[in-house]
Amino acid sequence: MSAQILQPEALAFNGIDPNDPDRGAVSEYEALHEIFKVVRKGIKASGCNRAIMVAHNANFDHSFMMAAAERASLKRNPFHPFATFDTAALAGLALGQTVLSKACQTAGMDFDSTQAHSALYDTERTAVLFCEIVNRWKRLGGWPLSAAEEV
Repeated sequence: MSAQILQPEALAFNGIDPNDPDRGAVSEYEALHEIFKVVRKGIKASGCNRAIMVAHNANFDHSFMMAAAERASLKRNPFHPFATFDTAALAGLALGQTVLSKACQTAGMDFDSTQAHSALYDTERTAVLFCEIVNRWKRLGGWPLSAAEEV
């Protein structure tokens, strides 16, 4: 990223030191190229055409990903251009909680607040929360619809 703007408050909140030589930084292009390769492999294995981003506050993550792909001039973006599953909204509906930690706890999931806001930890908790919400929906009689209900 040539014209990066790093907010000191955001760096402090996330504990990121952009000058740490041990952080294993790679270029935005390289990171996205590898991520997109893995996503496209999953799309193919599932017989799908596009990936739908699942995220907590999906609009932010999706916008960030789309802008990053454009900056890196990656033409084969595997993510749907606008569709997402937002676990903040889904958790608000299904659990009455929109904050990730509270939604996880309400769903009966473990949530370690000392690991919160770590990209990997939040991503894993978001994935488990999404699966929990989908499985609750299915247990309540959600899809797949029976033939009689499809009419």
